[in-house]
Amino acid sequence: MRQNIGNVSRGLWFRCPVVRIATVELMLMMLLTASRGLGAEPEVLAARPENPDLLQLSFEDLGKITVTSVSRRSESLSGAAGAIVVITQEDIRRSGVTSLPEVLRMVPGLEVARPNSRQWAISARGFNDTFANKLLVLMDGRTLYTPLFSGVLWEELDTALEDIDRIEVIRGPGATQWGANAVNGVINIVTKNAKETQGTLISGGGGLEERAFGTVRYGGQLATNAFYRVYAKYADRDEFTKVSGGGDGEAWSMAQGGFRMDWEASPNNRLTLQGDYYRGHLGGPVYRSSFTPPQLTPVDYHDTAQGANILGRWTHEFSADSELSVQMFYDRTDRGFGVGRELRDTADLDTQYRFHIGDRHEIVSGAGYRHSVDNISESVDFKMRDPSVGLQLVSAFVQDQVALVPDLLQLTLGTKVEHNDFTGFEVQPSARMAWTPHQRHTLWGVVSRAARTPSRVERDASIFAEPIPLGPVEILFPVEGNPNFRSEELIAYEIGYRATIHPRLTVDWTAYYND
Repeated sequence: MRQNIGNVSRGLWFRCPVVRIATVELMLMMLLTASRGLGAEPEVLAARPENPDLLQLSFEDLGKITVTSVSRRSESLSGAAGAIVVITQEDIRRSGVTSLPEVLRMVPGLEVARPNSRQWAISARGFNDTFANKLLVLMDGRTLYTPLFSGVLWEELDTALEDIDRIEVIRGPGATQWGANAVNGVINIVTKNAKETQGTLISGGGGLEERAFGTVRYGGQLATNAFYRVYAKYADRDEFTKVSGGGDGEAWSMAQGGFRMDWEASPNNRLTLQGDYYRGHLGGPVYRSSFTPPQLTPVDYHDTAQGANILGRWTHEFSADSELSVQMFYDRTDRGFGVGRELRDTADLDTQYRFHIGDRHEIVSGAGYRHSVDNISESVDFKMRDPSVGLQLVSAFVQDQVALVPDLLQLTLGTKVEHNDFTGFEVQPSARMAWTPHQRHTLWGVVSRAARTPSRVERDASIFAEPIPLGPVEILFPVEGNPNFRSEELIAYEIGYRATIHPRLTVDWTAYYND
């Protein structure tokens, strides 16, 4: 349970033995014009580079749409055993939004809230607040959450929106494929190949709240089958106005730049190298504890947030049915948050191998290693049991998709095993079944286990809350992290039905029970 006091999260963490949630999601996605679509239609654009008019596609074309996030392999949307929605570049362009969180407002079943000018609260299937910690977010395979509180700092998550190819959003657990913290859902942001962003692009604007924003991008060719792009963007956003009048002090600005290079070294080998650097100025009120009234005193702070990352990926295709991918990234974050500061360095290695056994079994397996070192600055109101800790995460997964009846009945069994420094081993298995009696209709079901591992704050932090009167004196009680905090465990049962009634009308129905 968390209580937000002002803009500082003063938390009281406890373990709730059992929480059960049962609900039904029903979505009717209707494309009345060619302006934009939801549900089935966006995946058409994601799978077809020529971006045709959706109204011109036949049922056969709609049945060939592919997605990758449900099982970490390309599969048709019609046969995917999961509640998935895809936002395409065409959707983003026509929406007119200027930030990634605003793009996610288009996803049915995803809750997107904005408590102030720079902070966002985003989650699927409940448990949403500014520090939501059960939604895994990735960009081009790079995990975008901080072990400090197991959530995402959305104001630091940015890229040129024009460079995004698609955003795949899964509602429901994806831990077997993606690991811990993929409890309520997965957001997978995929950017375009550099070959698709050649030439010069300039965009920008400004107004009262969005005071100034702009993007400049240039793409070129280095050699045969080798392409690159570079970009820079800037945004200056005003503070929000309180209901009582005056500003909330949350005005902020952010600048970011980066590059991407893609090289098809041979018909069977592809190389990608990309990186980003950002720096922003943040501010806002922080509430300091005091023994004299008022016990919580707002103090304005001004700080910087900066960081950089670099990612490399090599993909080798042995055949049409066999592929190996090796990816490495390094990420550095330096962020002030009013009562402290986080400096973090993360290195990550991930491998994935896909192959077939006979005609009925498609195996996807992989392993990964991540090492993250932090250095947390403290203050009177915020202290850590150990200000600097190195965390290691070792993982391996295997998944087998079995064609019980080819093109009709698919069974997918898999599990991911992780070892972290907080709780040791976590095993996260799943079983998925998809029945596709017709290319327009799919009935699917999933049983899976997911875990949300503890964060640094939950285990090691001491946060001083409001003084409490105790007789003639007032005592300042700290809220203490629990070094014995264990993982939150979820068993999820899902069943869904997806039907393309007409190229303009898709029905997506999901019922789930979470324990």
